[in-house]
Amino acid sequence: MNRKDFMRKASLGSLGLGLAPTLSHGMGSKNTAEASGVTITQVKPYVLKRAIFVKVESSEGVSGWGECDSDYPGLVGKVIDRICIPKLIGKDPFQSEALWNEMYFGGYDAGNVGLLPGAIAGLDNALWDLKGKLLNQPVHRLLGGADRAKIKVYGSFGRNKGDRNQTPDELARVALGFIEQGYSAIKVRMQIRQLNVDPDPDPTFDVVKAVRKAIGDDVTLFVDYNNGYTPARAISMTNKLIEHFDIAAVEEPVSQQNYSDLRQVVEAVDIPVMAGEHEYNKWLMRDLITEANIDIVNADVIKCGGITECKKVAGMAQAFDKPIMTHNTRPTLATAANLQFVGALGNASRLQEYGGKRERLGLHKLFENYFDFEDGYLHIPQTPGFGLIPIESEIEKMAIG
Repeated sequence: MNRKDFMRKASLGSLGLGLAPTLSHGMGSKNTAEASGVTITQVKPYVLKRAIFVKVESSEGVSGWGECDSDYPGLVGKVIDRICIPKLIGKDPFQSEALWNEMYFGGYDAGNVGLLPGAIAGLDNALWDLKGKLLNQPVHRLLGGADRAKIKVYGSFGRNKGDRNQTPDELARVALGFIEQGYSAIKVRMQIRQLNVDPDPDPTFDVVKAVRKAIGDDVTLFVDYNNGYTPARAISMTNKLIEHFDIAAVEEPVSQQNYSDLRQVVEAVDIPVMAGEHEYNKWLMRDLITEANIDIVNADVIKCGGITECKKVAGMAQAFDKPIMTHNTRPTLATAANLQFVGALGNASRLQEYGGKRERLGLHKLFENYFDFEDGYLHIPQTPGFGLIPIESEIEKMAIG
């Protein structure tokens, strides 16, 4: 079936998605190719030094692209090759829910956090990109959105620079750079981590002081402790920052592995506490919400199993009246997936994370187009799929595996 015939069958006038035949075979049918007539023919991971992209090719000559968790690109690539690809080839991309379950539960013994959900995320997002392209629709419409054309974002930057930590004055200049670009909200990441918990000397107060002085009083300021404190220190530091610098929220004040400690902070401070970037599936997110009772959920579409899993997290968060403020530090395909996802959410926070092009990574050069950023807002792409067009030949040149 060529693409024109497929489009006719999909009945785009009503966004029928070509899924109705699936019901006639029963919910448990394994003969998934009959649902749409489209099959996955090839999956290609591209392992780069600082990223991992994946391409899912279809029998219609249309491909979808996604980005996986980038912390360990080489290892994620091996998970894709050995666990995920065998479960995708020959299958119907419109059966992405079933494919997610096949990859996750079929590879569960390889670990349910980190590498496996990070690999699945890229593949799942690529399937959504593919479905959007096959149906000639942006992904947010397939998800039920969007009632907005643009999303307000905050600039996010960290203290670490190579093998050293930046000084308060250096970070103040970085913060000011975001404001000069048009941002009206920023987040400074202290990057303390568990191996340096309750640091002495503690840089946080001096950093926030310098940043606030540079950006003025009208800019929204978030502070991410990056799991750097015990509850008592997190509470005292947060209250001190509130008193002196009017911070709007803190993120991951204590170890992400201890929800009871996190709840202590939530109950003791008068500003929102955010967390979620280290929860890799709906079950961990359930515990984060019910046990820690955090105020804002930081789901990540390239860490937490992709759009298919994150939309379940968003629904669960909505049931507890928790907004989603996505975690997103990647400037290309992750941002593309994130914009489409957030554009369809009923409980999206007014602000979402976007640290800009991050030109030092060189990743924006691998795409024909880029996002429209204006006055602190990112516009949601309205073209089919995610709306970001890879230059495959350039990605192949940069690939190391």
